[in-house]
Amino acid sequence: MLKYFCILVYSFFIFTNANAFLDNDGDGAKSTGREDLSFLNVKNSNFKKGKDALQQAIKYKKKNKVKKKNKQLEKAIKYFVLAYKENTDDVDILYYLGLTYGMVGDFNMSEIYFQQGLYIDPKNNFINQKLGELYVNTKRINLAEERLEILINCNCEEYYILKKMIYDKK
Repeated sequence: MLKYFCILVYSFFIFTNANAFLDNDGDGAKSTGREDLSFLNVKNSNFKKGKDALQQAIKYKKKNKVKKKNKQLEKAIKYFVLAYKENTDDVDILYYLGLTYGMVGDFNMSEIYFQQGLYIDPKNNFINQKLGELYVNTKRINLAEERLEILINCNCEEYYILKKMIYDKK
């Protein structure tokens, strides 16, 4: 009797789990999975770990704890690089790589990742702003003004932040 009960329960679980892979018509999965970016929100994804480490670094920066900030920035870069290896075309990963390298003072790497992000999404407001700020900080105002021109029609906060930064340096 116990044997039949176990078989019944086992069959029930197999049947209910098999239906999870079918759509309502029973024709199969509705998507190919390529548009699924849920891996970016997974608790233990490299991208999430990188964002968490970056947030910690920012907190330590506000508290003027330089060693702890630098350790967290190194950790963030490590995780963002791993996430980049998993998905080289993700603009968010490229943005955070550029941002984090900029925070450690490696402006060459920062610029490379920002440029790569703009290659994929040339109108990205965040990347255009941060790249413009990088140009201002490296005394390349003419390049910063090019980024500002791209943001001029967005009517967004990024435009006004970059504009103020450029005109404060002039």
